[in-house]
Amino acid sequence: MIRGSAARIVRVVAVLSAMTLAAAALAACKPQHHRPPCPPGALCLAYGNGAEPTTLDPAHIDGTWETTIVSQLLVGLTERAADGHVEPALARSWETSADGLTWTFHLRDARWSDGEPVTADDFVYAMHRELDPKTASASAFLLYAIVKNAEAVNSGKLPASAAGIEAPDAHTLVLHLEHPWPNLADYLTGRTFWPVPRHVVQRWGDAWTKPEHYVTDGPYTLVAWRLGDAVVLRKSPTYWQAERVCYDEIDFNPTTDATTNERSERAGDLDVSTTVQSNRVHFLERSALASYLRLAPEYGVTYLSFNLMDRSLKDVRVRQALSMAIDRDFITGKLLRAGQRPAYSFVPDNMPGYSPTRTYWADWSLPRRQVEARRLLAAAGYGPAHPLKLTIKHRNSSDPTLFLPAVQADWKAIGVQAELRQEDVQVAYQDYENHDFQVGDAGWVAPDPYFYLDLYRSDTGGSNFGGYDNPAFDRELDSALAASDMPTRAAHLRRAEAMLLADAPIAPIYFISSRNLVNPVIAGWVDNPIDAHPARELCRLPQRAGIGSATS
Repeated sequence: MIRGSAARIVRVVAVLSAMTLAAAALAACKPQHHRPPCPPGALCLAYGNGAEPTTLDPAHIDGTWETTIVSQLLVGLTERAADGHVEPALARSWETSADGLTWTFHLRDARWSDGEPVTADDFVYAMHRELDPKTASASAFLLYAIVKNAEAVNSGKLPASAAGIEAPDAHTLVLHLEHPWPNLADYLTGRTFWPVPRHVVQRWGDAWTKPEHYVTDGPYTLVAWRLGDAVVLRKSPTYWQAERVCYDEIDFNPTTDATTNERSERAGDLDVSTTVQSNRVHFLERSALASYLRLAPEYGVTYLSFNLMDRSLKDVRVRQALSMAIDRDFITGKLLRAGQRPAYSFVPDNMPGYSPTRTYWADWSLPRRQVEARRLLAAAGYGPAHPLKLTIKHRNSSDPTLFLPAVQADWKAIGVQAELRQEDVQVAYQDYENHDFQVGDAGWVAPDPYFYLDLYRSDTGGSNFGGYDNPAFDRELDSALAASDMPTRAAHLRRAEAMLLADAPIAPIYFISSRNLVNPVIAGWVDNPIDAHPARELCRLPQRAGIGSATS
C-alpha cells in the first residue's frame, strides 16, 4: 500500500511540476498590473478582484467577484460590518408579527446618486424584476423559500402582484414570508434583496448598467468599466453615511494570475489581492509579503458537479465510485496546504448549530475506497475493456488548476480516463447553468446550511447544474422550512443531506479558507467566515516605509 501511494504521489507531483513550470513561464510573459495615477488630493485603493465581472446587474450576478463590486454600489435593508456581522442599512428599524411571517421595515431617508429619493417601491420593483420570468435571473430561486408566492411568480403561475412584497408608503416596506425566518436580517444583506432605481431601469432597460447610466445608493458610484483592465468606482456624495467613507476611488482589477498579483503587491500596484494560490502560502509566509497574508476559515465548499443528463453519469454507482476515489486528504494536506479541510459532506463543518451528514465511506482508507470504486464501475459496465471516459470542465482560477490534475490521477488509478478542460470562470459557470458539461468544478459560499442543499432542489433552475431531481429530498427541505425550532430544522436538513450524498449528484472536495494579500497600511480589514470586507470600512494608516506601500 505504501508503494502504491508513493507511486501515485510521484505521478501527481510530476504532472503538477510540469503545470507549475508552464504556468510560471506564462506568468513571466504577462504584464504586471500598473497602478493608474490617483487624482490630486484623493486616496485610491487598487483591488485585485479575481475574475472579470460579466455584469453589474444584481438580478444577473452570480459570483463572489461580482458581488464584491456591486455591494459597494448598492445597499439594501441590512449590510455586513467589517467583522461580518449584520447591521441596519437603509432599514433604520423593523418589527415582526407574532407568527414570524410578516416583517415591516421602516426606511431611513436616502438618495440615489442622481439625487432621487430611495423609496420602498425601489425594493418592490427590484424583487418583482428578479422574479419576472422574462428577466431569467439565475438567483431568483433564492427568494423561493423566503418570500411568499415567489416561486409561483417566477414560474409564471401568478402575477408579480401576488408576491409577498408591498410598499404601503415611500418609507415602509412589508415582506410576507413563506416560512418563519428568525435570522432574516442576515439574508437581507444579499443581492436578491438589494433595491434598483426603477426610474433608471425603466428608462434605459438593460443598458442601465453602463457607467453613464448606473445610479447607486451605496458608498460608491460607477465611473468606468474597462474590460480586462478595471472597474472604477468613486465615492458618492449622496450616500447616507458618506462621512464614513475613506477611499475616494477604487479600481477593481480582474486578476486571475496569482504570481502576477504577488509582484504587483510588492511593487505597490495592488493594495489588495483576493487571488492567492494555495501552494504559495508557505512561501509567502517566509517572504517579504508575510505581513500582507491574511488566512481564515470560511463558510464554503469546493465540489464537482455531475451532469445527470449525461448517459455516462446516470448510474449512481458511477458517481459514487468517482467521488470515493478522490484523495481529499492529499489535496488539502499535501497539495493546497492553506487551511482547506477535506469535505465528506456538502454543508461545511464549521456552520453554527449544524452537524453535517457525512458520506458512508468517509472513514474508509483510500485503498479500501479504490477497491470499492473499481467494483462499482465494473457493476455499471466499465472496466479495462470498456473504460469510462469523461471531461472535467473547470474554472481557470488558481486552486482548480492545481488540484484537478490530482483528481485526474485519482480517477486514472481506478481505470477512468479524464480530460481536463479549462475555461474562464464566467464561461464555466454559464456552461454549468446551461448543463453543457459532463463533470464541472464549482464552489459555493452561503451563511446557512439550507442554502447549500437548496441548490439541488428540483425547482432551483440553472444553479442545479446537474439536473438532480429527488421528490423525497425536496420534501425534507420543505419540512425543514416548516420547522418551528432549530433542532427540528437541522434534523430535516441532515436527512436531506444524507439523500444528496447517497444519490451523489455532487462530489464535495474540500471546505474553503479565505486567502488574501492586504497591504499592512490598510486599516479596517477584519478576517471573518463570510470573507466580506466592505470598502466603506477600509482606510489607510499613516504612510510608513516598507515594500508595496500604498500610494495615492
